[in-house]
Amino acid sequence: MKKFVLIIIIVGALSFSFLNYHFILLDKDFKILKKADLTLEYTFIDARGATGKAKLFLTPALVKAGIKNAFKEAGKF
Repeated sequence: MKKFVLIIIIVGALSFSFLNYHFILLDKDFKILKKADLTLEYTFIDARGATGKAKLFLTPALVKAGIKNAFKEAGKF
């Protein structure tokens, strides 16, 4: 019973982190950005290449989360 409760807690924590953050894969880097709203939409994002980065700036959920500021701070934009 204790193992079952522990597994439920771990799965719940992982699910909550997936709802809370965007995980963005860049060319040579990996970026984590806090989401504006709790949703599974745009959780894992592939932003390799120039077209990948350009698409990020047109996505309303990522713009609301502050993707432009995150790239400015990292020196990618």
